[in-house]
This record gives sequence, structure tokens and C-alpha cells, in this order.
Amino acid sequence: MAGNRRIDVRLATQILLLQLAVVALTLGIAFGLLAVIYHERLIDEYGERSLAIARVVAAAPAVRAEVAEYDGKTSTAAELAAGPLQTLANRVRSGTGVLFVVITDEHGLRLSHPSVDELGKPVSTDPSVVLAGGEQVIEQTGTLGPSMRAKVPVRALGSERVIGAVSVGMSTSSVYELLFNEQRLALLTGGPALLAGVVLSALLARRWREQTLDLQPTEMTELVRNQEAVLHGIGEGVLATDPRGNITFVNDEACRLLETGPAVGRPADQIGLTPRVLQVLRSCDPTPTLANVGEHVLVVSARPVSREGRELGTVLVVRDRTDIEALTRQLDAVQLMSTVLRAQRHEFANRLHLLNGLLHGGHSEEASHYLEELLGSGPLGSALPGIGAVRDTYLQALLAAKAAGVREAGVTLRIGPNTWAPGQLAFPVDVTTVLGNLLDNAIEAARTGRSLAKMVDVELLQDNSTLHITVADSGDGVAPDLVDRIFIEGTSTRRDSDLPGGRGIGLTLSRQIARALGGDIRLSRPDNPGAELCGAEFIARLPGVMAEDEQ
Repeated sequence: MAGNRRIDVRLATQILLLQLAVVALTLGIAFGLLAVIYHERLIDEYGERSLAIARVVAAAPAVRAEVAEYDGKTSTAAELAAGPLQTLANRVRSGTGVLFVVITDEHGLRLSHPSVDELGKPVSTDPSVVLAGGEQVIEQTGTLGPSMRAKVPVRALGSERVIGAVSVGMSTSSVYELLFNEQRLALLTGGPALLAGVVLSALLARRWREQTLDLQPTEMTELVRNQEAVLHGIGEGVLATDPRGNITFVNDEACRLLETGPAVGRPADQIGLTPRVLQVLRSCDPTPTLANVGEHVLVVSARPVSREGRELGTVLVVRDRTDIEALTRQLDAVQLMSTVLRAQRHEFANRLHLLNGLLHGGHSEEASHYLEELLGSGPLGSALPGIGAVRDTYLQALLAAKAAGVREAGVTLRIGPNTWAPGQLAFPVDVTTVLGNLLDNAIEAARTGRSLAKMVDVELLQDNSTLHITVADSGDGVAPDLVDRIFIEGTSTRRDSDLPGGRGIGLTLSRQIARALGGDIRLSRPDNPGAELCGAEFIARLPGVMAEDEQ
């Protein structure tokens, strides 16, 4: 852990130093460009200023007249130093602050110069351009050092003949001194900018650590690899959302079970989730809840996710229970058959004991009448009147078992007079599931209802291969506010229980099975106080589930 911590600190320091280097490099480039541009501007400005002064001096009548006086005349340095041109040049130089004002004759000999020793000597730079009548602004190095100088020809009075030249120069060292002063001022301004960059870089590094949960690149890379390997490899569906409800992750299994396409980045309520699943996701309910999605029976649960007290979103876990539900239905059918067979065995044992007693007692005539009575009514006839109109073993077993069970609860199960189902079931599991759910709901409604006559009526009518089922009860009926959503999963008139997944799944599953067969289930009479059974009445139509009677 200590080694990892050192790596974390070093990485954070590197990021901070890199940001500071970027800020410093940006400021350095800005200062360099500013210096170049300011230098060029100062050079141009000094050149223009020197040229203006040179033009004024060269155009002065006194200068032109004095220069003409030296035409063809040789003078000593002492004479030139005391001459009017030297005096004028010194006065201009001191008044304008230039480095020098040099006046020459037509041969390039100095008639004025800041240094008296240089008077009468040829100029140190080439005067050919200006003596030919042209003007020149150039940076050169002479006897007084490097300077930005302007050269203008001096013409004779009354003509255009060049009789000399005026050269005015400004020291480039003053340019660099002024440039240094300007840069120093810029540094005073850039210092706070650099300090602000340091502070902002530190804040940015801190923000980066917060956004990445203080994870390092290697840790994030490993986390992504593990996430891809685990979440895409498990047999459960996983869907994750951020605190705003947008999808951040969904694996292939979740897409298959929830019947959604690629959904990353989209709001959870816009990807086609069923109301039941969406309710579990929004409520972050960790309790396993049953939900129907298409042909799948799912168990969904949701949990909030946080790290160091910071909410990161919600994770929805989806498990497929379709196969388990099918096996459960088959097991229920087997258990019903077993219950009925045990009841029949007990009933047959009692009847055989009675016959045995009659025969041993010599009451053969009574034994014969008893046998005729048994042969006239099936073994289940006395247990549930009218069940003989149902020939299928699964349906008989289900109805007999339900009738035996409801007697203990004080509820009477009756076979309706219109019942007629001579065929055998082609899909026993589906039919017994639908009929069992309808009977369970009706029995519970009759048991808990306010009516003293606790009864449930069931009618089974076969029409070729279609089976029509009607189940009515004496309960309190379906509340008006539940009529329109009685078949929506999660809707139930019973109190919640500790059953895994909760209540409100039976009618939804039954309607799903009926519609898969091409039929449907509807609520025929939600509330009819005038009828004997004033509770609810459900009618189911199941096409293709019966094998037609061949007799």
C-alpha cells in the first residue's frame, strides 16, 4: 500500500508540474512574441524619428548655405569645431536626444560630429546612396557604436544638386534598454498570471482526482478490464444508472432479458423498460421482485451505489426465472395428482373395508347394491358434484385438490351446470396454471369477503379445441380504481406478504399465457350486487389446448 501511495503522489506531482510547464511555456512564448513585435516597432519608430530630424536639418536654408561654403574648400578640425554647422548639430542633438547629427560635404567628409577628433574625416559608413540623391534608413555600426540612422541629401539653394548629406542616428542600446523596461513591466503583470496558473493547475489536479475517485490510470484500466470480463461473463443481467437516471452500463444479458437495445447515455425511462422494472429501479428496492417482460419471468432488484459517501447511481440486477416458473407449474400439477391419488386410495380403502365386512357377514345382497352404487358414480362424484363432466385427469385432480383444500377454509367450490369438457389437455401445464391462479384468487376473495356465503363457482366449456373457463366468487369484488389495471403486474387486492417477488403476478402471468396461446382473460363482472355471487368473475379463453373427444 505504501508503494502504491508513492506512485499516486508521484503521478499527481507529475500532472501538476506538467500543467505548470504548459502555463510557463505559454507565458514564455507570449513574452518572446511580444519582445520581437515591440523590438520591430521601436526600430521602425526610431528610424522614422531619425529620418524626420534629418529631413528638417537638411532642408534648413542655413545648413544648405553653410554646406555650400565648404564646397571645394579644405578646413581643419579646429575650424570645423568652431564653425556654425558643428554648433547647429550639437544644438539639434541635445534638443532631440539623438546619438549624433553628422553633416558631410559632397565627398563624405564630416563637417560636424559629436567627437571633434572625427571632424574633417570621411564617414565610417558608405555614403554613396545618399550622395547620389537618395534617402536611407538603416541600422549600422559606426564610430559611436550601433545605431538606427537616417541619411538625407543636402541640396544647393535654388537647384537640385547634392552638395552634402545629413546623417541622424539613435543608439540601438537605448532601444534595448526601453525594450527591457517594457518586458520588466510585462513580467510584473505576468507574475500574477503565472501565480493564477499555479493555483488553477492545483485546483484542476484536485478536481481530476475527485472525478476519477482518486484512481490511477493503471487502476482504472484494470477496473475496466475486470468490469468487461465480469459483467459480460456472468449469467445475470446488470444495468447501471448515474444519479440523474441516465444509463451508464448494461450488459448483453440485461439487454436480452429486458428486451432493450444499446442504451448507454440514454435516460432509463426512455429505453422501453416495463413499469414494474422501472418502479424497482427508481425505488432502489433490494427486495427480489417478480416481473414479466415478454416471454420471460424475471426477478429484479436494485441497490444504490456510493463511494466514500458520494452517490454514484443505481445498479439493477436481473435474473431469469422462466424455466424455474415452468418447473414450478409442472411440480404443482404433479403434487395435485399425488394429493388426489392419496385421497382416492384412502377412499377406496374405506370402501373395500366396507365390502369386506358385508361379505364376511353374509350380507351379499347389500354388498351387491353397494357395488352397483359405486359403479354408477365415479370415485370423485360424491367429493365434488359435477366433476364427471370433466374427463381430463389433470383438470379433475386440480379441481378435486382445490375443493378439498377450500373446505378447511370454510369455502365451497362448485362445478357450474354448463360444464362440459370431454377432451384431454394438450397443454396441461399452461391450462392448470391459468385455472389454478384464477381459483386461488377467487378462493382468497371468498374467504376474506364480507359475504356469509363463501362460495366459488367454476365452469369449463370445451368448444372443439378451445377451452372456456369462468370463475366467479362471493367476495367483495374488484375496487373501481383497480378495474383498469387489475392485469398489470404488481396490482393486488391482498396485503403484501413475504413471498419472494411479492404479490400481483398471478393474473399478469395467466393473461400472458392465454395471449401466447391466442386467447385472453377478461374481468366480466367486477361488481354485481344483485347476483348470488356478487364478487368478481373472470373469463378465460384458451384456444388449441384441448384434444377433441373421439367417442
